[in-house]
Amino acid sequence: MIALMSCVCKWFDEIAKRILWKEFCRTRAPKMMLDLQSCGSHSVDGNWKALGKLLIYCSGCSQRGLFNITCVPGHFVHRTRFSRTSGKSFLVPQCRTDVLYVCDPCEHLDQGDDGDVGFFRGVFKSFSASKVRKMLIERQAKLHPTEVCPYCKAKLWNMLQAKMIPRSACIRLGAYDDSVECYVCLNGHMLGTSSLLPLSDSDEASDFEQCSKFD
Repeated sequence: MIALMSCVCKWFDEIAKRILWKEFCRTRAPKMMLDLQSCGSHSVDGNWKALGKLLIYCSGCSQRGLFNITCVPGHFVHRTRFSRTSGKSFLVPQCRTDVLYVCDPCEHLDQGDDGDVGFFRGVFKSFSASKVRKMLIERQAKLHPTEVCPYCKAKLWNMLQAKMIPRSACIRLGAYDDSVECYVCLNGHMLGTSSLLPLSDSDEASDFEQCSKFD
């Protein structure tokens, strides 16, 4: 509703940017918001509207977009869990003191030759002072020439090109090795994709047994 009203009314859009999106974020993910602001800042990198959209919107992939996979339209998600613990899996050892929140992958199954595809997104705390940003600059990581962050419209760094995607990211996502791609924008928003491993028969049986215990 906030997004729809902002599109048709400039006055409402200004109010939404300053107040409503901030309250939306605090309501949607209160503990995460407290942590992101615990450094003393009264704002967040990239503004509250961008963060609010990141919380509820899977950006998917356009036909000629960031990722070399089948076109998957962006869509809103009903509920998403962001985890600081999961975020550690996406950080190379030299940057493990950074704080990164990453969501569980949004699964898009049976995408033709691409198989099962997962999209994930995340956000850094105090990205401007992070070790990840410093390393990207030191490694002279390239910004994407045409694409921008779908949440705040900032330029995007290619984490794969900078060799800053650890194998632990594949394990966390349940993805094939070397299938994870991700970008981080100048405001610290992360978006990425991976080819998901199929569940084995043993995994499915184990899941069924665990579910049966609670029936």
